[in-house]
Order: sequence, then structure tokens, then C-alpha cells
Amino acid sequence: MTRFEVVFIATPALGNLVPIVEFADLLTKHNPQLSATVLTVTTPQRPLISTYVQSRASSATNLKLLHLPTVDPPTPDQYQSFIAFVSLHIQNHKHQVKNALLNLKKNESNSFDSVRLVALFVDMFSTTLIDVAAELAVPCYLFFASPASFLGFTLHLDRVDPVESESELAVPSFENPLPRSVLPNLVLDANDAFSWVAYHARRYRETKGIFVNTVQELEPHALQSLYNDSELPRVYPIGPVLDLVGSNQWDPNPAQYKRIMEWLDQQPVSSVVFVCFGSMGSLKANQVEEIATGLEMANVRFLWALREPPKAQLEDPRDYTNPKDVLPDGFLERTAEMGLVCGWVPQAVVLAHKAVGGFVSHCGWNSILESLWHGVPIATWPVYAEQQMNAFQMVRELGLAVEIRVDYRVGGDLVRAEEVLNGVRSLMKGADEIQKKVKEMSDICRSALMENRSSYNNLVFLIQQLTS
Repeated sequence: MTRFEVVFIATPALGNLVPIVEFADLLTKHNPQLSATVLTVTTPQRPLISTYVQSRASSATNLKLLHLPTVDPPTPDQYQSFIAFVSLHIQNHKHQVKNALLNLKKNESNSFDSVRLVALFVDMFSTTLIDVAAELAVPCYLFFASPASFLGFTLHLDRVDPVESESELAVPSFENPLPRSVLPNLVLDANDAFSWVAYHARRYRETKGIFVNTVQELEPHALQSLYNDSELPRVYPIGPVLDLVGSNQWDPNPAQYKRIMEWLDQQPVSSVVFVCFGSMGSLKANQVEEIATGLEMANVRFLWALREPPKAQLEDPRDYTNPKDVLPDGFLERTAEMGLVCGWVPQAVVLAHKAVGGFVSHCGWNSILESLWHGVPIATWPVYAEQQMNAFQMVRELGLAVEIRVDYRVGGDLVRAEEVLNGVRSLMKGADEIQKKVKEMSDICRSALMENRSSYNNLVFLIQQLTS
């Protein structure tokens, strides 16, 4: 029997790595003739990634996770931003990726079964590896883990002056003009992140196809704008691609996970607001105090994933050794009956719990998809990257979220306790119409992956391409 090998590589960040691993796993489960290898890049400053990779490797079947040999990271004089760092770091792995692909091709002739290397999938920041695929005559595709609206924005960057003073920007993938305040820092800071993202976007056009972790019915306008681009490879929405088991399989603190789930089991249905800012989310002490004050005034049940800012630029946030150090005096005692403050949280499993009725989120795309899948409405609080554009789309364009902040630079970086109070109350007690729309979108997202539906059909089409 002929087997078909597909290779994937992703940016070493959980928000990029987890969905591409799940996508690889999804393909192999759709067709047993497919096997997948995910090439992983080592980043010593990010222990959570190593923990995830080790756990996922031990549970995989037709999916292998292969560590690339370590290379020296870029030096600080070579980059200004994380995007530049990671783009250079992946580019420096070209030789290692080429060797990995050559070894897989060598196995084609040595294997008892016929094995063919049929594709390399790169992600949004690893397009320099398109050169390796071209050199070895391996078809190359793009897996895009962010929304179609942001894909359209990156493709528009060549027409944007990062220092222009216009108050709004018209981008085809958004129905409404984007206020300057919701543009990501890569535009407003005008540093090397802008030039790198624009570079990657130009290279997207060299791939054989673009597979986006979204749903046709969720982003119809953004996707249509991409379909209308005659110079772009065909775009396929194949989402939602999610790790629904979540990090509880590899949780670095299983005792805390047990405590969280036992506490949620004791709460009434849909009564808890979940406050979490993602794997890279952390807040300064003055912001922590404002959240605590706002939650206490709101007088609702809450589960709060509180994490300490990283000590260095490329490190992950950490759990606080003692949360009392940054919380208002007596806060934990006063809210003991209503809330639970914790550290790292298995987000997908928490959102699936019947006690959770709302989600204060940084609006990372994976988090948005998880909340929609489980029918949990969001109050938007973007923090970095394209999150404010995601929040703008969810609140202003799709009507699927409550706003705490969309334009996070308006009013300064500090979100006041009154904003937290109003957002949480609106989310938990006054968002009936949004809750209804979110439940409807939950049904749509779940059905998209069912036989003969939009995302399912695009997956089948890809598998036919890979195995023909």
C-alpha cells in the first residue's frame, strides 16, 4: 500500500504550534494512507513548548514530532521584535529542515511499503523554508493559524505606510475601515516586525494553497475578499482546528488542575466568568489591582488565571509564587466564596465546563475559536499581536462579543476597574442577543467539520490532492 508523508513546521509558540499539530493529526485521521511529521524548533526560554511536544509525541499514532538539531539563536543586534527573532531563527534552520526532508525522501526507497513525501506545510512566519521545498521539488502549502481577516490584512501591508497619520485604514478583508488604534504594533511601531510580516505575506503567493483555521460561515466577507484576489493561491477554510482536550494532558501543575475542576463542579450552570489572557498573557501589578477591584464590585463568580510577566523579552510568563503579592489586601479572603485565583489553566477544558458562562479574553484566534465551539460569549480585552483586530471583528463586524476594550490604546494601557465591572456585568447579565448568536455560531462551527459541510469538503479536497 502506498503511504503519503506530509511534513509540517510551525513557529515555536503555542498559539502557532498547537493548531498545526492538530491539523496534521486531523489529516492522518481522515485518511490512514497519510502520515505526518511535525518538525519542531527548540526554544530554551519556552519550557511549556517542550512540555507540550514531549506529551504530544508520546500520544501520537500516525503523527511524529521530530526535534530539529539546535542552532544558535539570532543575536540581539539582528532583531528588534519577536517576529523578526522568530523569522530569523526559523530561517537559520534551513539546513536542518533540508536534511530532515532528504532523510524522509531517502526512506521512500528503503521502505517495505511505498512511501512518498508529498508536501511541506509552512506557517505564517516560516516562509523562508519555501526555498527548501522548491530546491527539493516538494509541493509547499501554507497553514494560517490566524483569521482570514488578518490574512487579508497582511496581504495589504505593501500598500500601507507604517508612519502615515491617517485615522482609518480601508482593508478589503474587513467590512468597515480599521481605526488606527486597532492596528497591531507591527504597523504602529514601524520596526522590523512590519518588514518581516510584509515579506512573509509576499511569499504566501508562492505556495500551492492556503489553508486557514477558520469557518466559511464565520468569516464570509474576509474569505470572499481573498477569493477575489486573482494573484493568490486558492484559499481553503478548514477550521475550527482545535485541541479540545487541551493542556490538561500535559499540565505542569496537575494538583492545581484538579483544584480548578473540583471548584467548577461546585458552581451553578453558566454562573462563572473565566478571566484568562492566553499562554503569553500576563499583566502588570497596577492592572492586576484594577481587575481585582472590578471583579469584586461585579459580585459574580469568577475563575481568574493570573500570571506574572516574563523576566526577559523571549521568555514565557510564569505563575506567581504568591498571588497575594500583587492582589489588593484581603481580596482572596473577601472573595473566597465567589472566586478562584489560579495560575496556568487548561483553557479548552475550562470553557467546556457547564459552570462557565462568560470569558474575558485577550482575543487570540485559538481562544476565540474555542469559545465559539463551546458557545461561551467573550468580553474582549486584546493585549498584543493582531488581537485588537480580532476584537474589532468580533464586536463591530460580527456582533459575537461584548466590549471591554477594542481600541486598547484609547484611554491609556490601563483598563480601569469600572471598565472591568461594566464589561463583566454586561457579559454575564445583559448580553442575551450576543449569547443567542454565539450559540448559533457554535452549532455552525461544529457542523462545518461534519461530512459534506464546508470545512470537511475542503479537507477532503486537500487529501485528494496529496494522494493523487
